[in-house]
Amino acid sequence: MCGIAGEIRFDGRGADVAAVARITEAMHRRGPDGHGVHASGPVALGHRRLKVIDLSERGAQPMVDPELGLTAVFNGCVYNFRELRAELEGHGYRFFSDSDTETLLKAYHRWGDACVEHFFGMFAFAVHERDSGTVVLGRDRLGIKPLYTAERAGRLRFASSLPALLAGGDVDTSIDPVALHHYMTFHSVVPAPRTILTGIRKLPPATVRTILADGTTTDREFWSPVHERRGADAGMTAADWRDAVLESLRTAVRRRMVADVPVGVLLSGGLDSSLIVGLLAQEGQTGLKTFSVGFHAAGGERGDEFRWSDIVAAEFGTDHRQILVDPARMLPAVDDTIAAMAEPMVSHDCVAFHLLSEEVATSVTVVQSGQGADEVLAGYNWYPPLAGVPRDRAVAEYARVFTDRPHGDLAAILEPEWLLDHDPSRSYIADHFRRPGATDTLDAALRLDSTVMLVDDPVKRVDNMTMAWGLEARVPFLDHEFVELAAACPPELKLAHGGKGVLKEAARGVVPDAVIDRPKGYFPVPAIRHLEGPFLERVRDAVTDPVAKARGLVRSDWLDAMLADPNARRTNLGSNALWQVALLEMWLQERGV
Repeated sequence: MCGIAGEIRFDGRGADVAAVARITEAMHRRGPDGHGVHASGPVALGHRRLKVIDLSERGAQPMVDPELGLTAVFNGCVYNFRELRAELEGHGYRFFSDSDTETLLKAYHRWGDACVEHFFGMFAFAVHERDSGTVVLGRDRLGIKPLYTAERAGRLRFASSLPALLAGGDVDTSIDPVALHHYMTFHSVVPAPRTILTGIRKLPPATVRTILADGTTTDREFWSPVHERRGADAGMTAADWRDAVLESLRTAVRRRMVADVPVGVLLSGGLDSSLIVGLLAQEGQTGLKTFSVGFHAAGGERGDEFRWSDIVAAEFGTDHRQILVDPARMLPAVDDTIAAMAEPMVSHDCVAFHLLSEEVATSVTVVQSGQGADEVLAGYNWYPPLAGVPRDRAVAEYARVFTDRPHGDLAAILEPEWLLDHDPSRSYIADHFRRPGATDTLDAALRLDSTVMLVDDPVKRVDNMTMAWGLEARVPFLDHEFVELAAACPPELKLAHGGKGVLKEAARGVVPDAVIDRPKGYFPVPAIRHLEGPFLERVRDAVTDPVAKARGLVRSDWLDAMLADPNARRTNLGSNALWQVALLEMWLQERGV
């Protein structure tokens, strides 16, 4: 787990090494254990290192293999690197380290950009071919590891973080109107390749990009889960699916134990993280470190779920730590959390993850986490209404149950210059739903949520908040083989028992029934859901700042009404509408935009 960066020139000039060094240094919190920059004519690569596998300097990056004529920078973990290494040794390759980065280099030499199809893991990487000048960028199937790009005439830069690219300079920081529409429609999600800033884009998940020395670029999508019933699964009973789901998840959890440092678990007390703890216990893990975070109540809303995490910790004898956040830490934590965001993320869970990660990083370097199960296995309350909806009504029904607000409502919030004469967010949904590989409406919704909405909300949230403290988070529910299995599972089995039914059945006998049958929970941060006191004043300062007024995104009459009654209006899924607007403005101000 690290931060990667680079510049590729196409104009005959040498790469700007100083700019790459600035970009790399801006990611020092992603990689506190080492750094390096390597330049070769028009290409410069930078790296910040978090030591997880091969803790020696042999694993340092950028990694140069002069025998193969390749240089690479890599962020993430290839969980099956030892198996791949053995296979590559059988083909005659010699290794000088014990790192998965070197396995990636040899795999690229052996299989070209098809190497990604051999990897089990999370990754973003760049490989430079010395002799041809070609650079290949790659991103894992579920977009667990980020990769941002910024182009100007004659050059392309890339980095693991959007703010790092800003540190390099010469970026178009104007607001992308389509991205703004997505932000206001999809709970702050801006699907790849866009970001909220016009001059910065992101490589889509499951994509390899080949960039020739003359700047010619091609993208290849190498994976897409099929959300249809497979012929090979015909005749499977509900019990068969239960067993298959449990065994696939067990494999995913086992894969994510690969590390040369201790591995803990972020234990919320919900089914997903509790099941991970149970499966680790069955794998023979003892003395497992688990962590839960909680907050003081506000607005009549409870701020912790310790009663559930305590049950799991006691059941499996984990070395458990409850982290109850002092209210005095909350307001500073909001600004620290915004500073850690690669893109603006409206979820109040970000603050919880940021504070939790700060504490966890003092004990372990790697954690497993339960993100992704709800999107993969239909755990949210907007999925049941989509069951059986005819495909000719699919887009409208998905928009009704999922989006923050209809397109027409934006006219009451945004200033006229930011309003569009079309609905790009509805068009995005429609385009995705038209793709083959998802026959039923619910299947199409699950595919969109698991390959797009999940990537740029919960997954990005976990990456940003853990990496702000040099902590690597691994997400077994996003093991690509597990996702493929879940995509093929009949929808009625996923919807059973109020959602994630097949997972609940799989968990019987592994975790206590009380945890399986409990009401669905979340990371509660009441002080942000119910804006008042100093939190409201922080919001007021941001949205009334002269910079915000000069930017002119939001109508003053809407802001005045919201500030007068800040908790009255919610988005379709219950988020605070004022916080959504304020968070974007606070992020832009933090970035100096």
